[in-house]
This record gives sequence, structure tokens and C-alpha cells, in this order.
Amino acid sequence: MDVQQRIPNAVVSSKTKNEKHDSQSHPSLYLTNAVFFGLFFSVAYFLLHRWREKIRTSTPLHVLTISEMIALVSLIASFFYLMAFFSIGFILHPFAASSDVQYDEEDETTGSCLAGVAPPLPSKTTSPVTVQLSSDDEEVVQAVVSGSIPSYSLESKLGDCRRAAAIRNQAVERVTGRSLEGLPLENFDYDSILGQCCEMPIGFVQIPVGVAGPLLLDGKEFTVPMATTEGCLVASTNRGCKAIFVSGGASAVVLRDGMTRAPVVRFNSAKRASQLKFFLEDPRNFDSLAHTFNKSSRFARLQNIKATIAGKNLYTRFTCSTGDAMGMNMVSKGVQNVLDFLQCDFPDMDVIGISGNFCSDKKAAAVNWIEGRGKSVVCEAVIKEEVVKKVLKTSVESLVELNMLKNLTGSAMAGALGGFNAHASNIVSAIYLATGQDPAQNVESSHCMTMMEAVNDGKDLHVSVTMPSIEVGTVGGGTQLASQSACLNLLGVKGASKESPGSNSRQLATIVAASVLAGELSLMSAIAAGQLVKSHMKYNRSSKDVTKIAS
Repeated sequence: MDVQQRIPNAVVSSKTKNEKHDSQSHPSLYLTNAVFFGLFFSVAYFLLHRWREKIRTSTPLHVLTISEMIALVSLIASFFYLMAFFSIGFILHPFAASSDVQYDEEDETTGSCLAGVAPPLPSKTTSPVTVQLSSDDEEVVQAVVSGSIPSYSLESKLGDCRRAAAIRNQAVERVTGRSLEGLPLENFDYDSILGQCCEMPIGFVQIPVGVAGPLLLDGKEFTVPMATTEGCLVASTNRGCKAIFVSGGASAVVLRDGMTRAPVVRFNSAKRASQLKFFLEDPRNFDSLAHTFNKSSRFARLQNIKATIAGKNLYTRFTCSTGDAMGMNMVSKGVQNVLDFLQCDFPDMDVIGISGNFCSDKKAAAVNWIEGRGKSVVCEAVIKEEVVKKVLKTSVESLVELNMLKNLTGSAMAGALGGFNAHASNIVSAIYLATGQDPAQNVESSHCMTMMEAVNDGKDLHVSVTMPSIEVGTVGGGTQLASQSACLNLLGVKGASKESPGSNSRQLATIVAASVLAGELSLMSAIAAGQLVKSHMKYNRSSKDVTKIAS
């Protein structure tokens, strides 16, 4: 008789550890187990459902009805039965070992009532339930763990991106000794990120996406997707959208549209560096430089060149339009063409780097705040007095005063660079994550100055946001992933515009600015009305059903 038969029989007979019965001689055992299993889960579900209703209606949990008392007793009884049934495994395991009973991995993990309960035998080939590997995959995992196969080469060697991710997932677990349980692996198109978005994937991270709106901007309505884990953010932005909508909407203007890249080159003397500076800034040379630059792409168009010197080092900031792409790669290729072209006339030029940080990318920099980078947008709206009172729950005077002392004076006291706002980066980051933008560019894209002024004899509120460096695109990078592409489609800006190249990305930039305007309105109103803490407690920690909360 094998171990699989002896364990259930030992559970039934508790008189002696050595007594053995054939499992078929106790057919009632399976029926009893089924009854108690069913009883345990059914009453547990009933009680959880009842307690949820009590929480919704603010009824004390300790006040029990007769049915709840019966269910509670049944739950306790079935729990003790099941515990008594399974706990015998912790006795049998060492006893069987001392009685020369041979366990193998199949008996330990399958076909036994103790599967998943008794302590598993240590094994390098045991895989988590979430990732199932074949025998061939196991060999590859061992090869990755041993270092004979580089982890980064799995996709090319296997020709299957999904399989490569699963194998890498397991290899990481075994090398680090840390569980990756909870990190999703299935239902993701790993082919779509190969060579484009992420290297050596082991899964993906889930971020919930909410919507705010309708946002009325330049006569069009938009439903704005926001990917965030911060409670109250979407709700707050949504309130701002409502205030803008009932006041007639917002309007936005794209002031500039140009991505930048600034290489750093070095000469033997400052005089020689200055000669290149004068050459680059001479209008007579611009056409030849632009022709060389524009050969890199059918959408890249050089707009201007600005150069500055630090000793014998020259920093040159190239600005160009990039169509509907965010354009970092596009402008970099154009700059490389120009550097190769200049090498003929300036053979003593030593190219130190294609980027010298005078661009400036992913850093808070005054050059972006003053000159702009990407799309420079200003967005404004006039909020009616009654809307300020009824929707935003405050007054025009309070908002104007708070904006001056907080966003302007307070930020100046802090020495802020582009941070003359309440929380622009919150909205920018949420929309960037939802639409596949580079989240690191939130740094300069969140540069924003919020202005508020009483108009129409002091009755209404004029509010505006000025954002000089919104860096967005609707093609390339993460915009091509299925989820992010769906969010761009929701906004009506998916892909490249065939009629007017660049119009989709400019439209997205105005939506970002208008959403920031809505977020600024709502948060400033909450602060002015003293509702900030209360709102966060309501939406972050309340156990009430939000569907029953009056809007």
C-alpha cells in the first residue's frame, strides 16, 4: 500500500499511529469531507456578505441575527473539523520518515489530501503555481542560473518572448531567493516591447486607470485617462473638469513646438571654440545646416541653433520640430548628421558627447523654463462666481489670495524652478503613464505657473496655467502598447495625423495643460475651503460604498 493511501486512512483512525486501513473501506470519509468543505466556504461567504452590508449601513458587526449566529457556529465547527483532519499530516510526516517510508515529489504535491498543506520537500525543480514550466524550460532555467546562458539573450535564443519572460522570472526567483508571487506574467504581449520599451522582462506592473471629464477644451469634449495609485487625484481632477465645463470650457494655445538636443564639443582653445559658435549662429549658414539635419527624418525640421561657451568647450542647443513623435531619437540623429558635416571644416573638433545637458532632458533646468522644450502651452478659463461657490465650495477672493501666497510667493521663498503651481506633476504623471509617454520627462513637463485673477468686477475667476516644456508624442515608444494605445484612442489622438503631421501630439499637449488647469482649480479650492484632509480621508480610507456618496 502506497503513502497516498495510508495518509487518509491515518486521518480517520486516531486511535493508533500505526493502524492502517484501505481508503475504499471508508466511503463515508469523502462524503463527510465534502460536506464540511462545502459548509465552511458557504457560511464564510454568507458571513462576509453580511458583514459587508453592515459596513455599508454602519451597523455594528457584533450585533448578530439568529441566522448569523448559526452560520458563525457552523463556521467554527467546520473549521475545527478541517484543522483536526489536516493537522495529522504534521505528525505523519516525521513518523513516516522514521518508519523508512519513501516520499517522492509526486506523492508530496499531487493526489494527496495533504497537497499544498504538508511542508514540501526542498527541490530546485519545484515551480510556483503561477508559472508552469516544461522539462525543457527547466533545463533552460538551470542554464540561466548557472550562467551558461545569459539572461539577456533568452529572446533571441528561444524565439519566444513569452517563454523567455517566464524562464527569466523563475531564474530571478532562484538566484535571489525572493518570491515574485503577485507579479503578473500572463496576458501581456511581450513581442510588442522587444527592442523598444523594456529589456529582460519578468512580468508587468498593474496601475489602475481612472477617467476625469468631460473636459471641455476649445469646444471639444475629452474624457481624460489617468493612471495612478493616489486616491482622490482622479476625483479632484474630475471636479475641476466639471467647474470648467459648466463655465463654458477652457481654451489653449501651443506657443512653441520643438524638441532639443545639445552636444558638447571641445577645442584646443576658447578662440577656436568661439569660431564654431559664430559659424553655427550665422544666418547665412543655416540653410546648409538645416539641409544636413533634416536628412535624418522626413518629419525632422531644424528650427534654430543656440550655442554657449564654457572655456574651450562649446555647447550647442539644436531645436527642431518632430511631427507627432516626442522626438528625442529624431533630433539626436539629426544632430549626429550635423556633427559629421562640421568635422570637415573643423577637423580639430573633439566631440565629447551627443548630449551635454544643455538640452536639457529629464532635469529641472532654467533653459527649459525660459526657452521651452517640446510643446509650450498656455491654457485658460473663466470660472463663474456661482460655480466657484457651488462646485468648488469657496470664493473668488480666497482663491486669488491663496494662489498669490502659495503658488507664487511660497514657491519663490522655496527657490522653486518651474514649480509655481499646486500639483501639476500629479496630473502630468497620471496622463503620461496612461498614454505611454516617458514618465521621467515629468520633471520638466511639470514646469507650470498657475495664475488666478478676479475679473468681471471681481465676480468671476480667471485662471491659467503656463507650461513651457510639455514633452509628449502619439507615436513611438510606449504609445504603441495596447493599453496605452487604447487611452490615446479614447482622447482621439492615437497615432500620427495624416492630414496635419504633429497635430495629434499638439492636441495631446493641450489636453495635458487643460487637465492640469482642472487639477489646480480643484486642489486650490479644497485648500482654500479647508477640505484637503477631509477629502483624502474620504477617498483614501473610507469603508463606505462610494456609489452611495452623493456627488
